[in-house]
Amino acid sequence: MGRSRFILGAGLGVILAGMANTAMAQNEIKIGEINSYSLLPAFTEPYRKGWQLAVEEINAAGGINGKKLVVISKDDAGKPADAQTAANELVSSDNVAMLAGTFLSNIGLAVSDFANQKKVFFLAAEPLTDAITWSKGNRYTFRLRPSNYMQAAMLAEAAAKLPAKRWATIAPNYEYGQSAVSVFKKLMSAKRPDIQWVDEQWPPFGKLDAGPVVEALAAAKPDAILNVTFGADLVKFVREGNTRGLFKNRSVVSFLTGEPEYLDPLKSETPEGWIVTGYPWNDVKIPEHAAFLKAYQAKYHDYPRLGSVVGYETIKAAAAILAKAGSTDPDKLIAAAEGLSLSSPFGEITFRKIDHQSTFGTFVGKTALKDGKGVMVDSVYRNGADYLPSDAEVEKMRPKE
Repeated sequence: MGRSRFILGAGLGVILAGMANTAMAQNEIKIGEINSYSLLPAFTEPYRKGWQLAVEEINAAGGINGKKLVVISKDDAGKPADAQTAANELVSSDNVAMLAGTFLSNIGLAVSDFANQKKVFFLAAEPLTDAITWSKGNRYTFRLRPSNYMQAAMLAEAAAKLPAKRWATIAPNYEYGQSAVSVFKKLMSAKRPDIQWVDEQWPPFGKLDAGPVVEALAAAKPDAILNVTFGADLVKFVREGNTRGLFKNRSVVSFLTGEPEYLDPLKSETPEGWIVTGYPWNDVKIPEHAAFLKAYQAKYHDYPRLGSVVGYETIKAAAAILAKAGSTDPDKLIAAAEGLSLSSPFGEITFRKIDHQSTFGTFVGKTALKDGKGVMVDSVYRNGADYLPSDAEVEKMRPKE
């Protein structure tokens, strides 16, 4: 009899524990987040801080329709296969309501393909390749950051005013770099039919041998250079370019270089006068950014990087989609996201219905040296909505559902 009571009690305990876990699960909504934390900490660590701040704010305000928001994060180590494995674990084991994140364009495409196959909602945070929303776009994938096309259009607007006619390019030889160079050349040639493309350099991502690359660019005698390198590759390129005088009397137009995470490592070596996209965090004059900046600095005692803004807004957007949908059903999440407008540290943004691209913009300005470190000056915010192709053009590029 005693043994029977023990077994009954133990069984009841397991049942009650299971019921408690079920109740807990019903009182929370989980988002699965994937990023290249170990490979690209300069961007992804501020990004993580940004989304953690967003989670705190959302839950302090009552969560999502009364349910606590939980983010389960995984590191893809910069490998598409690892990202797909992480996505599968998040969906099948952790039962997340949606996927979010990724940094490198090839990884974003891998997770987007997974989301399409498994019919899971995916909010791509950082990958910039145009393919994510156009040539390889699908109904389950949305993107927050302004794409290569959008940033190229912003840069080409400024670059077309330069007298330079002979142009060379340098970009990492993978999806992001190839996409950025292709669309910039297309947009620039349309604006300036008189220019020539005299050289292209395609170093492997993360393995730039700067000496020979700089020598080859100089030998082509360009009037201007388009740079798409970032991170450690950018530091190597700038250092060697400064040493060999590559940038003297030459214009340089550069994707991303005005972002603090890429300017900071350059320190006093920062070249002056480059036309760049970026984020002048201490010179953004709108109330939404002021509120974000105050909260971020209060929590971390540090200034935000662009990654911080992207991480913050990724989770804010995900929460807004979930709240509007009132459900974790993928079809309802898609319906809620298409055409959704919401606030961001850069002002209001909208996720377009036609291609799932947000109108989140960025700043265009120039690099300068101040107190021995690189800064972005003469910056102007460019609204992403003003730099997107027409619906008719998108329909030609995007696969039919």
